[in-house]
Amino acid sequence: MMVFCKQKLLKEYKISLGESPIGAKHFKGDRKTPEGLYQINGKSAQSMAHKCLGISYPNDKDRAYARKFGKSTGGDVKIHGFLNGYENEPDSFIGFDWTWGCIAVTNDEVDELFEQVVIGSNILIQP
Repeated sequence: MMVFCKQKLLKEYKISLGESPIGAKHFKGDRKTPEGLYQINGKSAQSMAHKCLGISYPNDKDRAYARKFGKSTGGDVKIHGFLNGYENEPDSFIGFDWTWGCIAVTNDEVDELFEQVVIGSNILIQP
């Protein structure tokens, strides 16, 4: 993941994605990470992971696509750290895709993002 401010690259992060990382998220339970332009729509220090930043999935286009198939889009997609209770087991998380569709970084990295990223910031998720 690359973080930019005013078109200047500030930092790069190694990430983990959904367990099925090929292709965009379309439906609840597909274990894919959304692709496209979204916004950071919230922050929480109280979540199932260390901390999290909300991603505005689903958008209108995502909902319309899922409706065509009579399915739910799912939601609650985040950038987050390690799952609570596993903070001392980084080898369980780093280097492979394990989330249900979120973007995971280390706890130190999500702390950094939590402090610096403002709600409303754009996030472009590309394959």
